[in-house]
Amino acid sequence: MSGVRIVTDSACDLPQELADELGIEIVPLKIRFGEEEFVDRTELSTDDFWRRSAGSSVLPETAAPPPGAFEEAFRRLASEGAEGIVSINLSSALSATFQSAEVAAKAVADAVPVRVVDSRSLTMGLGMMCVEAARTAEAGKGIEDVAGVAEDLSTRTKVYGALDTLDNLRKGGRIGGAQAFFGSLLSIKPIIEVSNGVVEPEAKQRTRAKALAYLVDKVKAEPVVENLAVMHADCPDVDQFVERLRPYYEGEIIVGQIGPVIGTHGGRGTIGVVYQTAR
Repeated sequence: MSGVRIVTDSACDLPQELADELGIEIVPLKIRFGEEEFVDRTELSTDDFWRRSAGSSVLPETAAPPPGAFEEAFRRLASEGAEGIVSINLSSALSATFQSAEVAAKAVADAVPVRVVDSRSLTMGLGMMCVEAARTAEAGKGIEDVAGVAEDLSTRTKVYGALDTLDNLRKGGRIGGAQAFFGSLLSIKPIIEVSNGVVEPEAKQRTRAKALAYLVDKVKAEPVVENLAVMHADCPDVDQFVERLRPYYEGEIIVGQIGPVIGTHGGRGTIGVVYQTAR
């Protein structure tokens, strides 16, 4: 496949069929349960992750891909005819994944030009940037234009999530300003926001129903919403949530299941919305 190709990492939570359709290459992170280590998406599916998490007393850990994993992907795409590569990655404030991609980009400079973009986001916030970048590449745009789209979206992407528990976020050390939730009543359902690449507290709701209504109201209040997506961590109520959003968005609402990378920190039951605001 010639032209510009998009590379990302498995924190994107994109449905695999959509990634395949758009030619988006996903470099996996690694997941550890105690002494056992798995490669995300290949050795451990999202469904397997949630089944294993339910029966595990150990909080899983995540590890960024080594630079060599990105280098292998970059060189393979170059051998397939890629004229340039834009690598859009998990927020550099949360993971060393972005740095691994940067090291790999320098290593392949003799073979193919690579632009590495810090998404300052995660899960489907990252995923939807990749989708738009891939569509821009499909339209025949060059590497600078495609990278420019991703960089622009990194400043306009909103990510809000309703958590069922703060245990995973606290134990994993990724809580950032969300530590403000601690000391609250156990029944509180926290709303978190990804702001400047880190997880921050947004609001507190008393019940899950109120938390989901809060997310719907976030979308409803925006004058312009682009590229609306929903992500969820093994949530049986996701279809009903999507239906509640439809009156406020005319396009397709893409649904992604939160995988091991983000699920490790957010925990089962997390559900959220992603969209881009107007320029």
